[in-house]
Amino acid sequence: MTIVSTHDLQRAAQVLDAGGVVAYPSETVWGLAAHPQRPDGIRRLYDLKGRVADKPVQVSCASAEAARSLVAADAGFDDLAQALTPFWPGPLTAVLPASAACPPLLAPEGRVGIRVPDHPVALALLNAVGGVLATTSCNPSGEAPALTFAAALAMNLGDMVLPDGDVPCLGVPSTVLLLPEGRVLREGALPAQQVLARLERAPL
Repeated sequence: MTIVSTHDLQRAAQVLDAGGVVAYPSETVWGLAAHPQRPDGIRRLYDLKGRVADKPVQVSCASAEAARSLVAADAGFDDLAQALTPFWPGPLTAVLPASAACPPLLAPEGRVGIRVPDHPVALALLNAVGGVLATTSCNPSGEAPALTFAAALAMNLGDMVLPDGDVPCLGVPSTVLLLPEGRVLREGALPAQQVLARLERAPL
């Protein structure tokens, strides 16, 4: 199986560091990424998406550990992350109270959506840039997301499109839960009740 090259990862990291946007594959649907510490890049991500700034993009992380600094200290993140271990990496986005360290553009209402993707190219890209990226699906708002490398190329939404390493995506977006409240914001690739049942059994 062909996985993304070091050259492509280095180029993608340079694009992101310069405030650019990179299209990349994940296990759910194709995504668009910007560097979380480059406000111009995040704004460009919103512009390309055609999304208003009060509807935040999510933050994709290489691991739960990489997300810790973005979540408020009183949110019980360590316990939540331990309870969510069976689902991270995976198609789950947890919307949690944001810390002061979280860029305001990623938490306009004081909440940040955290996801740990389960795709070798997405994880390789995250590890190449320090473990955290601002991300959203690769499509204009209101349209279906890209599900293949060819479709992502055709959308022409970013400055670079990473190859998918011949790893297909599910074609269904991540499940989104508001935590610790346990409210389902979007039913997606992972059954929400499976996650909620796990959280109910966990000693949080």
